[in-house]
Amino acid sequence: MKTIILTRHARARMAQYGLPEAAVVAAVRHPLWTEPDPRPGVERRFGRPPELDGRVLRVACVEENDHIRVLSAFPDRDARPPDGA
Repeated sequence: MKTIILTRHARARMAQYGLPEAAVVAAVRHPLWTEPDPRPGVERRFGRPPELDGRVLRVACVEENDHIRVLSAFPDRDARPPDGA
């Protein structure tokens, strides 16, 4: 299992929104759905942690050979799952 590395920016956003690390890790490891980010090599992973009362958590990350680097995490009020997710 790949190690998850949280960047300084990701930790700042987690603190800003009161997101526990476990919720971010769960969205990275077991996303409800994913989509590409406009930045090359970056993927968006989405989850619905109980801490957000039904809102969607978006996590931007880069998956590399031995780890996953989390760039940012925040509640995304505009996120809509694709059909079936």
